[in-house]
Amino acid sequence: MTHNPDRSDDMPEQPATPDEDSKGADIVNLNAARDRRHPNTPDESAGPDADRPADGPPVSPPVGPVLEGEIVRVDQPGGERLDWLTDLENKARTRRPIVPLWLRSRGEAVATMKWVSLHYLHVAGYQASRTPLYAGRLTFRSPRGLFRLVAGVIKWTFDLEGVPVRLAAVQKADHEAYLKLSRQRDVRVRGRGIVALIALGTVIAAGIFVAFAPTAAQWAALAATVAVLGTLGKPADRPLINRAVIPTTVEKLTSDIVIRALSAISVAGLNGKNSDIRFVAPITRDGPGWRADVDLPYGVTVTDVMDKRDRLASALRRPIGCIWPEGDSSIHEGRLILWVGDKDLSKTTVRTPLAKATSHDVFKGVPFGADPRGRAVVVPLIQHNILIGSQPGQGKTAAVRVLASGAVLDPSVELWIQELKGTGDLDPLEPNCHRYVSGIEDEAIAYAADSLTLLRKEVMRRAAALKTLPADLCPDKRITRQIADKRSLGLHPLVCIIDECQNLFAHPDFGDKAGDDAEFIIKLGRALGVVLILATQRPDKDSLPTGISANVSIRFCLRVAGQIENDMILGTSAYKNGIRATVFQPGADAGIGYLVGATPMAKVVRTAYLDTPATQRIADRAHALRKAAGTLSGHAMGERPEAITPAYDLLADIMAVVPTSEAKVWNEVVVDRLAELRAEIYGAWASLEGGAKTAQLTTALKPYGIRTMQVWGTPQGGGKGANRIGIAREDILTAITERDGRKGSGAAS
Repeated sequence: MTHNPDRSDDMPEQPATPDEDSKGADIVNLNAARDRRHPNTPDESAGPDADRPADGPPVSPPVGPVLEGEIVRVDQPGGERLDWLTDLENKARTRRPIVPLWLRSRGEAVATMKWVSLHYLHVAGYQASRTPLYAGRLTFRSPRGLFRLVAGVIKWTFDLEGVPVRLAAVQKADHEAYLKLSRQRDVRVRGRGIVALIALGTVIAAGIFVAFAPTAAQWAALAATVAVLGTLGKPADRPLINRAVIPTTVEKLTSDIVIRALSAISVAGLNGKNSDIRFVAPITRDGPGWRADVDLPYGVTVTDVMDKRDRLASALRRPIGCIWPEGDSSIHEGRLILWVGDKDLSKTTVRTPLAKATSHDVFKGVPFGADPRGRAVVVPLIQHNILIGSQPGQGKTAAVRVLASGAVLDPSVELWIQELKGTGDLDPLEPNCHRYVSGIEDEAIAYAADSLTLLRKEVMRRAAALKTLPADLCPDKRITRQIADKRSLGLHPLVCIIDECQNLFAHPDFGDKAGDDAEFIIKLGRALGVVLILATQRPDKDSLPTGISANVSIRFCLRVAGQIENDMILGTSAYKNGIRATVFQPGADAGIGYLVGATPMAKVVRTAYLDTPATQRIADRAHALRKAAGTLSGHAMGERPEAITPAYDLLADIMAVVPTSEAKVWNEVVVDRLAELRAEIYGAWASLEGGAKTAQLTTALKPYGIRTMQVWGTPQGGGKGANRIGIAREDILTAITERDGRKGSGAAS
């Protein structure tokens, strides 16, 4: 057979004649045969022109060997085989716990059972107290119930409900249907009549039996009858029993509500069709609220949702203090844990067990507050340092007060407090402190700088002392409860608190050295029982050295203004990872912040609240406890440690500027004279305006036990006399005598 390359494939093939081909030959479509081969494989039997397309140049033959077989895409989906161990490991990460979450914590289980018990005790008590009311309602409704019962029995017995159907058959003159319905009615009435007679006989027999029964049985039967008839006579719109608990207006969280809310927050990837939102677990109750575990659509992160927390609260129709989205990066960045509380966290008051505790062990941590789900949060102190930051007025000092209260209730703890705001927020704890100062003036800041210098020396001393301890007493080279209780070793816990530390670290004279000392203490003091707690309202590189912010292990950040302040407190990339204290509302969320380092994952915490009277009661109990244990020292015993910087004696300087002819003198006059005596030290005091100058000297004399008074005098340049705050020279002389006497007795001993 010959092949014509110019012949079209669409032309019908002509049958071969006996002259053109041998008998029995097959006709083969060469184009179809080539198509069944590799598209680049030439047909060697087709002649030299077989590779030429009908409308183009010849196709070059392939170079190299020709591979036969089916073409398979390398990225073809399906058919992958995972390692079975890897598959099991992936499944293990998402296994649901056998024991419910609220039963895995003893405290949470007790709290839940207590709540349930109190709830149902309230319900039972509420209903029991209204038993007479319910009995009266049943009695009043029983006649109507009797009427309904008799009418219902008659209607059922005589098949009166079928009357309309039979009348309809009569109106339609459908005789056959009427006869059929009549026969059915007769059968029903006959059977129902027998049942009704039996029931009537039973009731009569029961009545006769009750008539001869004891009085108690008669009353019980009467009560049961009235209860049954009263229930039958109940109006449809007036329930018999009142609700003990008014139903909450909070909508139950469902998947439809979650999807609707996520679709409304204007996040790219969440708008429109949200079929990619997947619920990895059923929505369940988790504490006083609902928990939803959601896989967000591809490309959407939990951070995108947290940025829109206010919009999410609006979409869920709940206060923003009830909405707490968080992520679980251990699974992936799109795993959202949405918790919707029943109650606004900002309106919740957290009570601390420290308010009633007689003592506390700091080695077990300090009860700090509660998370949005009402679970208690404990902050460890030993082997940690703590940094607290926020804008002014957001609850920073209140958080410090809780930690200080926990430390002061442990008699083995040596407490140093430097409150550099000067408002006296921590004054109730002063009688228990080894070192204490409250003020914003240079002298107070110098005192705080001295504390860090002394603390650095103490860390070095403790390191040497710890090194000498035998291995059986200190196997891990860390302070333990057993070591702390051995007071002779001098390795008891030491907690140093510096509130408003930016006033120290940003000070032009003391800031640099104080920053170096604090960094040294943070790095080395952790294992030596030295705890440094710093609080600041201005977290920037000048007010909070990076060596400090980078090395603290526990951070608590209340409301801050922006990303830089957020990461200065919570650590680098905290904002990027969705840990954002900027989401808190100014004022409304005071006392609420992000806690990092105290728990395995960052957690929103509302601190417990201790007002000044409550703190004073704790301090009084702690003072009695420390006095009995013999652990009061330093400032608490009236001692005045020698100042390190600057080198001056305030009492001696006052005696130098107040002659013996002046028994009493105004504070402002003393300050002006001191500034003339030592301008480099007291010049800043004299530059203060009005009452600040007077208050400066009052604060400086407080550690010496010298109290100011009203002093009558006249201005130095002349003028009208007046009563103003001043001091008595005799008080200064007495304080010097007592101080020198203590020094002499100490040297003699």
